[in-house]
Amino acid sequence: MWGRALAGENYVSTGEFGDPGRDRRFYETRFRHLTLPGGRRVAYALSYDVTPRMQEQRHLQQIESQLRQAQKMEAVGQLTGGLAHDFNNLLTGVMGNLELLQRKVAAGRLDGLDRYVSGAQGAGRRAASLTQRLLAFSRRQTLDPKPTDVNLLAGEMLEMLARTVGPAIALTFDGLPGLWTVNIDAAQLENSLLNLCINSRDAMPNGGSLKIHTFNRTLSTDEAAELELAPGEYLLICVADTGSGMSRETITRAFEPFYTTKPIGQGTGLGLSMIYGFARQSGGGVQIASEEGRGSTICIYLPRHHGQAASVQRAEPVIQAGPGTGCTILVVDDEAPIRHLVVEELNEHRYTVMSAPDGPSAVKLLETGARIDLLITDVGLPNGMNGRQVADAARLLLPKLKVLFITGYAETVALGQGDLAQGMGLLTKPFGLDALALKVRTILDS
Repeated sequence: MWGRALAGENYVSTGEFGDPGRDRRFYETRFRHLTLPGGRRVAYALSYDVTPRMQEQRHLQQIESQLRQAQKMEAVGQLTGGLAHDFNNLLTGVMGNLELLQRKVAAGRLDGLDRYVSGAQGAGRRAASLTQRLLAFSRRQTLDPKPTDVNLLAGEMLEMLARTVGPAIALTFDGLPGLWTVNIDAAQLENSLLNLCINSRDAMPNGGSLKIHTFNRTLSTDEAAELELAPGEYLLICVADTGSGMSRETITRAFEPFYTTKPIGQGTGLGLSMIYGFARQSGGGVQIASEEGRGSTICIYLPRHHGQAASVQRAEPVIQAGPGTGCTILVVDDEAPIRHLVVEELNEHRYTVMSAPDGPSAVKLLETGARIDLLITDVGLPNGMNGRQVADAARLLLPKLKVLFITGYAETVALGQGDLAQGMGLLTKPFGLDALALKVRTILDS
């Protein structure tokens, strides 16, 4: 230490001293140097007893740790409570309608059964939507990113957004000329934009103005750190309203799942959390600027993509899921009810179907030399092989084999970060049987 000070270095050293069985003391030693007339160097050190300060710091650290843990538990409680509430409502709708349907069929009263089927299906669709929002918040949803022109996307939504917010709200769109391209899931950005406009509408019950605008922005290191983003170029799409605004507390909690300031029954509290999760999963973020009584501006940051935007398609091409005579399909899923449903639906369309509960069993079927035109496999499989590994092994045996992955969430590691080879498709659970048949026909005909 003295040698470093004599060499001209000024520094501070903090040490802890004392026997383990006694109160330990903390000392801060400040080493300094002087150069005397004639060039001779002198070093000196001052030591201070800083035990009270160090003990206070440790105490504060313990309190902060306990506070963070309490906040985590509160967030978990809010999440599980919201889930239990919403899913209990949805399960009641499913189970109640099916029970009534069973009673009617058992009694031989077959009139009016459609309404019970419709009721159960409607509750199931709402449950699927709730799950999708939760996956968006947790950044585990299955995304289909493509180079996108955000001005074009927002412009084509204007008519629908105007109908959604109503005639009492003046809606305008200001798209920056020369706006950068982004690589995102266009459908999820549309959903996010719609949610923001609905929130703004609810904040202006007596009418007002709503502006959507886009612009480019380059974030410096400090600016990016404040938003928890990497420095660089970002596209911003912002929704600004003249509504009631948010308090500071509301802003800090706005992205929490199931947190809502709306009355019971008028909001799930998943809109902003879904937007936040989508933006983060896409490499961006969300920023809120608001003041009570003076409106809110919410901006979605999306990283710039260097490349041309793909053409925007508003609807899937109409392809009839016709009979599959002559085509053989191998279905791999460890969930027997799902596997049986898929097999039965494909049989209805006159495909020849084989099935396996896991990857090793599927590979054994493939090694028999049987002709297979399409592999349908779950991504998350047991017994040492995930769906992508099954597909890769299958293509070693059948290089031209087409593959359809089915998944319940974004298993990006297994799917190679979403990088699907030619002849591969993806279908997200839960899916309708009609959607399955259409997807199969599309892949086979591609």
